[in-house]
Amino acid sequence: MSKGTVVLAYSGGLDTSCILVWLKEQGYDVIAYLANIGQDEDFEAARKKAESLGAKKVFIEDLRSQFVENFIWPAVQANAVYEDRYLMGTAVARPCIARRQVEIARREGAQFVSHGATGKGNDQIRFELTCYALYPEVMIIAPWRIPEFYNRFRGRTDLMEYAQKHGIPVPVTPQAPWSMDANLMHISYESGILENPKSHAPADLYLMTKNPEDSPNEPDVLEIAFKNGVPVRVTNVKENKSEDTPLDIFSYLNEIGGKHGVGRIDIVENRFIGMKSRGIYETPGGTVLLNAHLDIETFTMDKEVRRIKQGLGIRFSELVYNGFWDSPECDFVRHCIAKSQENVEGKVQLSVFKGQVYILGRESPKSLYNEELVSMDVQGNYDPCDASGFIRINAVRLREHHRLQGFSGTKK
Repeated sequence: MSKGTVVLAYSGGLDTSCILVWLKEQGYDVIAYLANIGQDEDFEAARKKAESLGAKKVFIEDLRSQFVENFIWPAVQANAVYEDRYLMGTAVARPCIARRQVEIARREGAQFVSHGATGKGNDQIRFELTCYALYPEVMIIAPWRIPEFYNRFRGRTDLMEYAQKHGIPVPVTPQAPWSMDANLMHISYESGILENPKSHAPADLYLMTKNPEDSPNEPDVLEIAFKNGVPVRVTNVKENKSEDTPLDIFSYLNEIGGKHGVGRIDIVENRFIGMKSRGIYETPGGTVLLNAHLDIETFTMDKEVRRIKQGLGIRFSELVYNGFWDSPECDFVRHCIAKSQENVEGKVQLSVFKGQVYILGRESPKSLYNEELVSMDVQGNYDPCDASGFIRINAVRLREHHRLQGFSGTKK
């Protein structure tokens, strides 16, 4: 008798294929769910593999457009960067994947969901917090936190033996000595030989970006048009080529950024679970957009609004990294950030060349830039004498501090 139905986030790889068969051994009916979020994957082959392993149903969901519009675009609006460097391609993707998993579980009457995330990483938190938020009654099976599972499968060799015993097709190509996670926004690399933070990344590690040294000797000049803080068109000025749908815009920026080696970082970051980890990331399109959005935002946004919004962007980044996309506080922060983007509109021209993004110029119908006011050649509607009072007022606090507590007030 079945213990119930479980929707498994299935990748088609060795780990989740073994988990699928193991769940069936435990007495569950398994629905395999694959999310297409832009990774290079043979989805039909994965479907056939899941079916051959006994999956009751297989869902392959194309979430690429939803991923861009509902998850990447809010991150762009926020200038979302975790710990000053990481653009969070994995963290942004997990709630997108988990949302559809929950939808399928509800629709199919499944009481359980399952995933192949390890017990040491952030992804288990991101998947499960989303599932619990959107399906409070759900029960989660996390095999890599179940002693009878992780004691049985202590490494890749144990998984391979289990696969051969149960007729699970095993990889015929050697596994790279690191783990990789790919989606439309980025590719991340960690573990294996990369766990030594001193070790340099091998030259053949990067799949999404060219080595800047080997990239073209001529830049690509792009014009990116924004409305409400998100890109609505990208144009290659030299080639007169344009894209204007969210998925096509982001895919094209990935292509151009990757061609010029933009968006590579090698960092040690602080996982939510309490340990530091070393990660290598390539985020070409996201890096181009971050530079362009920062520029048009500063051009069109009030200084004090932007200062508040910067703090909200940092808070948003921490919430998303830690798995709280579907929390009430993250929803509130997203709405505040979206409000701040109402006048972030205009065009930015930039050059993409040898691993760098160079801003060339910008224009906007909602610009707060007054060329006459700021000009050194035209006085405009500004009296320089007013600066004297402005400076004196701001100096009151400094003068009093140093008179009473600073060097000038030191008693001998």
